[in-house]
Amino acid sequence: MNVISGILGRYINRKSILSLLSDYGIVAVFLLFCAVLSVVSPYFLTGQNIFNLLRQVSVNGLLSIGMTFVILTGGIDLSVGSVLAFGGVVAASLASSAFGGKVHPLFISLGAALLAGTALGGFTGAVVSKWKVAPFVVSLGMMSIARGITYIYTDGMPVPRIDENFLVIGKGSFLGVPMPVVIFAAVFAVSWAALYRTRYGRYIYAVGGSEKSARISGINTRLVVFSVYVISGLLSALAGAVLTARTTAGLPQAGGAYELDAVAAVVIGGTSLSGGQGSLVGTLFGVLIIGLMNNGLDLLGVSSYYQQVVKGLIIIAAVLLDSFRKMRD
Repeated sequence: MNVISGILGRYINRKSILSLLSDYGIVAVFLLFCAVLSVVSPYFLTGQNIFNLLRQVSVNGLLSIGMTFVILTGGIDLSVGSVLAFGGVVAASLASSAFGGKVHPLFISLGAALLAGTALGGFTGAVVSKWKVAPFVVSLGMMSIARGITYIYTDGMPVPRIDENFLVIGKGSFLGVPMPVVIFAAVFAVSWAALYRTRYGRYIYAVGGSEKSARISGINTRLVVFSVYVISGLLSALAGAVLTARTTAGLPQAGGAYELDAVAAVVIGGTSLSGGQGSLVGTLFGVLIIGLMNNGLDLLGVSSYYQQVVKGLIIIAAVLLDSFRKMRD
């Protein structure tokens, strides 16, 4: 017993409680949420609700992966919700007989949406990386631009009658797993490999840690910063296409305030808003916690208004934890 106590004592002395919370707090919160919801609601652990929860978090998950890339470099992308809407209506317009009369194959409609999102993300990235304009301001402007283009493109009207072959990415399944979940898992796996198994991933962390030092060491910091906004735009458009397939219509008003959920998931997952610190695994748990909160409050019949309050409080708490961690370091 004395030996065990000694080991625990040395461990606690070596790692403070704050460090433990930083490393494992997100997992503990996730498990706590699951335990509480399984007790207070008999419907939480049903197969139907679990699959519904996974479908819901997949869209925010795609946005949050792109947001993680951006925030790791010290930036932020407030335009993801509007880019999602534009990507969704572009895909819907090419997959619907109601918009031009010709239905295009899935790879064309989805490819056009991804190109549209990539272009918008590239514009944001170019302004931020080349002219050093604050990412908050540029992405805020793009949020308005993308939303305006979306309404102009559709004349403010939804795009109905989408082809069944396109709807498979939102309503279909693969080996019993919903397609949105499959797409999210595939994107997560590729993104994880890019961040932790390639030189490009190390460059992203280097730029976020100190852009000046990264530039001096020979890293093309402009290209790295530009690329993360391209990734964010592409994944936002992909999320828009998936959401469109789920709702069976291209909605120009889709994605409102989705940037809040994406930022919340990333920050809750432990990624520092100043860049250079964070992980995709943390973001994954952040996405799941946001999804659990929304799902649980819905099951309990709590108004969605309270969800916004809770999200804001969680974001503030996560930022405070990040600030305390920096003070400790």
